[in-house]
Amino acid sequence: VQLQASGGGLVQAGGSLRLSCAASGRTFSSYNMGWFRQAPGKEREFVAAINWSGGATFYADSVKGRFTISRNDAKNTVYLQMNSLKPEDTAVYYCAADPYYSGRNALEYDYWGQGTLVTVSS
Repeated sequence: VQLQASGGGLVQAGGSLRLSCAASGRTFSSYNMGWFRQAPGKEREFVAAINWSGGATFYADSVKGRFTISRNDAKNTVYLQMNSLKPEDTAVYYCAADPYYSGRNALEYDYWGQGTLVTVSS
């Protein structure tokens, strides 16, 4: 599966953005999807994940209550709605997919998109 992330940009603190990750292939609905981010000089970290059915979601403590992950299998797309953005949310955001794993460990995901930059100004 090939992934294409989009929706990043510059936003003021307290604002919102919605990231999208479009996937190719007819088996999108069988993939677990995740969002990760990497800030300059830092390691890639888990943000959110959703399982193949959409019945289970997982969030990093740092974004819980502010970010929402969702999926639309008819559009082969997973979304990350980001509200109440903070300067510390500034990073390149990546989407990832895996047919078997839906957790927080980036190493377990087999497929990755190219990343989209989110910059939150104070």
